[in-house]
Amino acid sequence: MITKRIIPCLDVKDGRVVKGVNFKGLADVSSPVELGKFYSDNGADELVFYDITASAEGRALFTDILKEVARTIFIPLTVGGGINTLNDFDRVLKCGADKVSVNSGAIRNPDLIYQAAKRYGDQCVVLSADVKRVDGVFRVFAKGGRENTGMEAIEWIKRGVDNGAGEIVLNSIDTDGVKNGFDLEMLSAVCDVVSVPVIASGGAGNKQHFIELFNTLPKVDAGLAASIFHFGEVDIYDLKKTLKNSGVPVRL
Repeated sequence: MITKRIIPCLDVKDGRVVKGVNFKGLADVSSPVELGKFYSDNGADELVFYDITASAEGRALFTDILKEVARTIFIPLTVGGGINTLNDFDRVLKCGADKVSVNSGAIRNPDLIYQAAKRYGDQCVVLSADVKRVDGVFRVFAKGGRENTGMEAIEWIKRGVDNGAGEIVLNSIDTDGVKNGFDLEMLSAVCDVVSVPVIASGGAGNKQHFIELFNTLPKVDAGLAASIFHFGEVDIYDLKKTLKNSGVPVRL
């Protein structure tokens, strides 16, 4: 049986890990290098590193800190932020990333997913989608959740997978940082149309939310969270023991 993954997320701004609510009100948390090493040593299955203002500021992702994080961890690393070209994929992979997450860059140029999958393999290309309900419809947002693209999200994600994305990170802006649980309705809609791994992001507030996620939606492959791990509200190893005791397969 395939084990479920627990993935902490480092949202990095100006070289520091930050966290907000509904993608707003960012507060300083810690050094990405220290935090990355802590998670690598304490049971995380993978690590996600987002340079969250690269796209909005129209610049390339900071690579110095990324190289340092990659050097200090021993788990797979997914990196995103300001990924607009194949050269960006190349640069980030050479810095030590195992997978590259693309969001705004794919919205601007949907062919980027196809080209990257062709060059590096599907397993290397992660489509990250920031999604929010607008008048009852799931809409895709760009530039770190700042800009409504008007695109219907489920169709966009399906198209990304058809183009070669090997994994989906679904970020629910509605539940981000609110800690009332994952967006099961939105996740279910995505799981119904894709056959690649889906990572749930946004809304985790306690261990029960992860149990609910995996038991309600067995097709979801991983749970991603930030603040509950950063602030010590949930210990990853303890979470995985609880999941195992609840019948959810995890790697301990």
